[in-house]
Amino acid sequence: MNNYETMFVFSTAKGEESVTALTEKFSALIAKNGTLDKCEPFGANGGVRTLAYEIDDETTGAYILMNYAGEASLPAEIDRVAKITDGVLRVLTIRK
Repeated sequence: MNNYETMFVFSTAKGEESVTALTEKFSALIAKNGTLDKCEPFGANGGVRTLAYEIDDETTGAYILMNYAGEASLPAEIDRVAKITDGVLRVLTIRK
C-alpha cells in the first residue's frame, strides 16, 4: 500500500452542505478502498478561499486535503469519480 495526498477544490455555489456532502462522499470512497488517515479543510475559514482565476464561472472554492493509504489503483478511481461529480472544480493527487 502506498501513501497519497489529495487536494480537492469543491464548489461553494450550493452552500456549505454540498461541500460537506462531497467531503463525505470521497471520504467514504477512500475508506472503502484504503485507509483514510486525515481529512481536513486546507487553511482558515473552513478551507474557503478566493481562486486565482475563475473555474466554471466561480471565484471561490473550498479546499479539502485528504491523506490516505491505498493500492496503486485508488488515485485513478478517485480521479474518475471526481470528473463525473458535479461540484468538484479541481483534484490533484500526489504519492508521498
